[in-house]
Amino acid sequence: MSNEAIPGLAYSTPEAPPAHVKEVHIAFAGIGIGLFALVALWGAWCWRAARPSAWFWRLLRAAQLTVLIEMGIGGLLVALGHKPRQLHLIYGALPVLVSLVAESLRIAAAQMILDQRGLEGTRAVRKLRREEQRALVVAIIKRELGVMALAAAVIVVLLARAVATG
Repeated sequence: MSNEAIPGLAYSTPEAPPAHVKEVHIAFAGIGIGLFALVALWGAWCWRAARPSAWFWRLLRAAQLTVLIEMGIGGLLVALGHKPRQLHLIYGALPVLVSLVAESLRIAAAQMILDQRGLEGTRAVRKLRREEQRALVVAIIKRELGVMALAAAVIVVLLARAVATG
């Protein structure tokens, strides 16, 4: 008995993964590109204005989650027999690597700023005048926003290339 004779299994052959799975994968790619573009632009504006934004971080996390879901769906496509080009796989996986590197740099931002100013931890910061403490916080926030906004812009390009090579 062939798979075509069993309802629901017509698409389970390695040659033809379900079309709707690929459509969902493509939809998540579009959503990811849109979210990361918004994150990059909003982050650049927040960085320029030295203004923190809780919504920037929420959108960033939503964009990162979207890419992880997209990768999961891509993995499902491969498991169902779809054979993407190697370049597509590389461009599809690099956004996660870029995010991990950016998160590492973001986490290190505070220490980098403290080191640049010759400050050795919390006690040294507490000794600063209130205005100096505020300037320090603004510098840290700007560094974090800049790193993540730049990473988001890079991810937009990578995702667009993944779509173009898919």
